[in-house]
Amino acid sequence: MAVLLSKLGRFSFRQRWLVALLWTAVLVLAGVLASRAPAPPPDDFSIPDTEVQQAYDLLDERFPSLNADGATARVVFKAPEGKVTDPEIRSDVKETLGKLSEAPQVGQVVDPFTAKSVSKDGSTAYAQVSYKVPAAELSDSAESTLLDTVERAGSDDLTVEVGGNAVGGAKEAGHRSEAIGLAMAAVVLVITFGALIAAGLPLLTALIGVALGICGITALAEPLGLSGTTTSLATMLGLAVGIDYALFVVSRYRGELARSRSREEAAGLAVGTAGSAVLFAGLTVIIALVGLGVVGIPVLTKMGLAAAGTVGIAVLIALTLVPALLGIAGKRVGPARPRKGRRRLLRRTPAADGEDGSTGTTPETARPGLGVRWARFVTRRPLAVLLLCVAGLATLAVPASQLQMGLPDDGSKAESTTQRRAYDLLAEGFGPGFNGPLMTVVEAEDGGDAQAAAKRVATRIGDMDGVATVAPPRMSDKGDTAVLNVVPTSSPDSAETADLVHALRAPELEADSEARVLVSGTTAMNIDVSQKLSDALVPYLALVVGLAFLLLIAVFRSLLVPLKAALGFLLSIVAALGAVVAVFQWGWLASLLGVAEPGPVMSIMPIFMIGVVFGLAMDYEVFLVTRMREGYVQGLSPREAVLGGFEHSARAVTAAALIMISVFAGFIGSSEQMIKTIGFGLAAAVVLDAFVVRMTLVPAVLALLGHRAWRLPRWLDRITPNFDVEGEKLHAEEGQGAAPHPANDEATASPVGGADAADDSREPVATSRRT
Repeated sequence: MAVLLSKLGRFSFRQRWLVALLWTAVLVLAGVLASRAPAPPPDDFSIPDTEVQQAYDLLDERFPSLNADGATARVVFKAPEGKVTDPEIRSDVKETLGKLSEAPQVGQVVDPFTAKSVSKDGSTAYAQVSYKVPAAELSDSAESTLLDTVERAGSDDLTVEVGGNAVGGAKEAGHRSEAIGLAMAAVVLVITFGALIAAGLPLLTALIGVALGICGITALAEPLGLSGTTTSLATMLGLAVGIDYALFVVSRYRGELARSRSREEAAGLAVGTAGSAVLFAGLTVIIALVGLGVVGIPVLTKMGLAAAGTVGIAVLIALTLVPALLGIAGKRVGPARPRKGRRRLLRRTPAADGEDGSTGTTPETARPGLGVRWARFVTRRPLAVLLLCVAGLATLAVPASQLQMGLPDDGSKAESTTQRRAYDLLAEGFGPGFNGPLMTVVEAEDGGDAQAAAKRVATRIGDMDGVATVAPPRMSDKGDTAVLNVVPTSSPDSAETADLVHALRAPELEADSEARVLVSGTTAMNIDVSQKLSDALVPYLALVVGLAFLLLIAVFRSLLVPLKAALGFLLSIVAALGAVVAVFQWGWLASLLGVAEPGPVMSIMPIFMIGVVFGLAMDYEVFLVTRMREGYVQGLSPREAVLGGFEHSARAVTAAALIMISVFAGFIGSSEQMIKTIGFGLAAAVVLDAFVVRMTLVPAVLALLGHRAWRLPRWLDRITPNFDVEGEKLHAEEGQGAAPHPANDEATASPVGGADAADDSREPVATSRRT
């Protein structure tokens, strides 16, 4: 694999203008196709094989107008002392409704006094505004007209607020967050490379990859049913991995130039070694994203596929366009220059010691870098570091045991928003359960009397605990199906409301009413989604971790290293989930992070985090550990290989992690709770996985395992393909190949604390050690 990729890198470097032209042509073609593509379809929130979806499908068939896809807004009017029905207030309300009916894209406005949508105390009324188009297709003018009309309608005697999916917030979404992440990534790159051209190249290629991915998603939106939201994850991940993958190739290229390689030779070696790591790291990310299809929620599957495609583009760009642009940049991307006091250490030998007791190190010897010093600290006391890290991650993971999942609604928005104020006014006037009504569908069995069955069901439901009101049944045109609106006494996200949903779904209710009873609504959907995600969690983990484990066996030719990688990931993801629960559910640091209202964590968040973070975690595992294995197969002892891996890769891995954190953290500033939660969760997971697990636990565990870390049983070694990620064949072709390490022979391998312990005093050397 390394030899093949090296040839690809050399070809791209030599034919730089051809490669750049081809990528430009692909980008232009994708842009043209995207510009001519029809608008993407609305989000498909269907959840196959759930009772909620069965109810919605039945409503689509029997009550097409009731289950319309058009956007809705609920305008709430609040008058003091129950005067909302006074003639003067009624006149102001009707004037406001008249203006709303003339607003763009409005289909219908329901008068609250005609529909009897007035609270018992006469203080609150609400009007339902229905639009002709879905929320995703609502124009900016329609939304601004709605908000302006509501704002002008308020007075000293009348409070007017509005909620519903017609009132946006998501549209302002990510561009500002993406810009913040890009700016922070640019700063990290400039510090890492110390040169503007070298720093700008990963940014340029990442933007090209994201643009190509978004154009592809837009062009394929209609035939593949990709909604507009599928681009959010693709943009976030494509930007992060695109910068990281290019960073590793450019960093290795500059390192090879520093070893006096020619530019073409350096490009070939960079793509053959760092490019191999990029390829397999990208495959792990793609496996994790495609695996989201196991959950069985279409919108999540499509988001994963779209993001996987963007990651695949980022890999191809890193392997072809990056070396081409390095060739075009020429001498403007120079070799890596060692910073002051950061020259590589030479090994001290007793013969070099002076008679006066001074060391015989040459004048080239200087203080090692921070990464090497950190790895040396960890490998000298690995057990203590291991226990401390595990204890710290376990402590962070404690809140995850109290995880409560839910779907975001207007009640989770900031109190400063009109949506939240409308939500609170409705809860005060009509009760806390009014914001989360349950839609109960009653279908007569075998031609029975649906109306009579609906009345029996309504009577039974009205006698249940936790029910505030039951609306009269609404019959379908054919009279074979009825709909009952059930308002709970408790809030939508409470345990009492969830218990009521389970009671409504009890078999006894269907048996007594002699009809089929289905429960839907936001709360019921939340329960079904949570259950479906919970059921899919184990199969998803088994699929993703299992496939990645097999892939890493081939990459590292070891059993213990992939096992360590998987266990380390589980520690980091549970700890990150604990941090999410502490902040977004318990409210810790809520004001600092701008969390409007602590509450249940979004249902989709845990499995979403697992999928994304697993792929990213394996990125750092592959990038860091392949460099360690590269040193090991060239003859370094296990500890020397760990220190050598940090000497060559720690700076680049640190920069890559900081870039990833910057991109994700930029989304914490979003006003949308869902986007804020995703940004925080992913940023926290990368912090923990990159710096605690990969940069700390990995060297500690490898130091404890010694030679055993790199062993593969003989029978498995014979059937495992050798991808040569560390580029051993490349070095052999250059006359630098190392003989097999003695530890590869089980007869001569030393246990931990044996011969390997004697090697622990040695530092990385300037040249490869051969045996």
